[in-house]
Amino acid sequence: MKKILLFTLTAVTLMLFSNINFGQAPALGTASNFVLFSTVGAVTNSGISQLTGNVGSNSGLSTAFGNVNGVMHDNDGASAQCATDLLNAYNQLNNTVNEFFPAPLIGNGDTLIAGVYSISEASTLNLNLYLNAQGNSNAVFIFKIQGSLSTGADSKVKLINGALACNVFWKVEGLVSMASGTTMRGTVIANNAAIEMNTGDTLEGRVLAIAGAVSVDGVLAYTPIGCGSPVLTGPTPPVLSTTECYAIFSASGEVTNSGVSIVSGDVGTNVGLTSGFDPLNVTGTIHPIPDASTDACAAELLTVYSFLNTLPYDIELLYPAQFGNNLVLTPHTYLLNGAVTFTDTLYLNALGDSNAVFVIQVNGAFSTSTYSKIILINGTKPENIYWKIDGAVSINDYSVFNGNIICSSGAIELKSGVHIDGRVFTTVGTLTTSEVTVTMPPGCSTIDLKKNVFEKNNDLISIYPNPFTNNTYITIAEAQNESKIAIIIYNYLGMEIFTSVIEKQELKIDMSEFVSGIYFYKAILNGNVVQTGSLILL
Repeated sequence: MKKILLFTLTAVTLMLFSNINFGQAPALGTASNFVLFSTVGAVTNSGISQLTGNVGSNSGLSTAFGNVNGVMHDNDGASAQCATDLLNAYNQLNNTVNEFFPAPLIGNGDTLIAGVYSISEASTLNLNLYLNAQGNSNAVFIFKIQGSLSTGADSKVKLINGALACNVFWKVEGLVSMASGTTMRGTVIANNAAIEMNTGDTLEGRVLAIAGAVSVDGVLAYTPIGCGSPVLTGPTPPVLSTTECYAIFSASGEVTNSGVSIVSGDVGTNVGLTSGFDPLNVTGTIHPIPDASTDACAAELLTVYSFLNTLPYDIELLYPAQFGNNLVLTPHTYLLNGAVTFTDTLYLNALGDSNAVFVIQVNGAFSTSTYSKIILINGTKPENIYWKIDGAVSINDYSVFNGNIICSSGAIELKSGVHIDGRVFTTVGTLTTSEVTVTMPPGCSTIDLKKNVFEKNNDLISIYPNPFTNNTYITIAEAQNESKIAIIIYNYLGMEIFTSVIEKQELKIDMSEFVSGIYFYKAILNGNVVQTGSLILL
């Protein structure tokens, strides 16, 4: 059992009284938005670092960063305000009343309670240090170190019993150097010295230098949540309307499949043919030819695209060609202003809110590496992810993709082994799939997931029997007895196999020469498609 250190008789006395003052958290102001910052000094990166929070310098440059889940601020109004707020926070920490006076070597499995800790010389963190809030999530831990702070390899600050990283502060009067594998919790403020983070380090907090460079190398660092930080919910999502019931759709272009693809949701196009999908593997309607449903979907798809395209973005990811690479995104509207190459892994973190929305705006083509994957964490749902892409889309072999792809004026190719939880749409362009799995998220109320094929019609004509062996009969409703209705039948590849005009109330269809399977028909009256459906030949 870990012991709680009692450093002095004064500390023991303080713990016995309910009116104990463990110190107040400083007001960080706009500095709370930064994960890396220097008032005077360069901020540099090497390796692939994953950062959530703003990055910048008020007198220097931020260089060699890839995509950051935050905004870069160098020598601008935001950095100037951050510098002012950082100095204020430093002064507040400096003026707190010291309560505990530990030895300079901290960690080694020890447990500390909330309070203000003063170390009069350089300090070292070794192995594990436990910060125990004793059930009080407002408990504040302040460390005032009158020298440098270094950490041993793989040393860790661990929070227990309700302690929060947003309530932990390290004020250091010297160099801060974290060895590889360190896990640091809290806001680190270095005065007149540099801050160094090394490969494999993790920071839940901030590193802020008043006068000194900040350098990181292949780290994971993110601003803490809680303590009044804003709750991220993302933008308002678009209303999908009838597009919600489609899994694969082109408003204008052929939709074709090869191999065995499994699809949950409607499949179709409003200009051209849909072919190659086996109805036995599609939970929803295959629209082999344009009809009233595809026409409505095409119109509403443009509305969805326009909505996503006009959303103001929160964060621009500056390196579209380096997208992925274990980047972590939170609920926001993101902009990638150019062609995107998605490599390896992307994490989408809803921060515990299952309704949180992500919008990624891509102003260019979009392609992935083989075996790329999008991993959803902390409550993220595929139906709340929207990819607005202005260009061709190529999802490479065996990739795992999540979200709704809304492509404008570009072809879409889903290659072998691709798995998508979401929808795949293009406003103009062909859409090809090859041995893929596309699962439409919940939301469409018209699809019966227990049925593989169903019909949508207005009862202008009736077909009986259906299913049938060899022959079936098409009967015109009595109100249309004087009308001539054309019937066209297609196989599942979208090829026309039968055409006739119903000149009497009933038409016999002989399909004895065709193989068993599911076929599709459309009825045309006065040049307009008035009914579509399926025929099942046993």
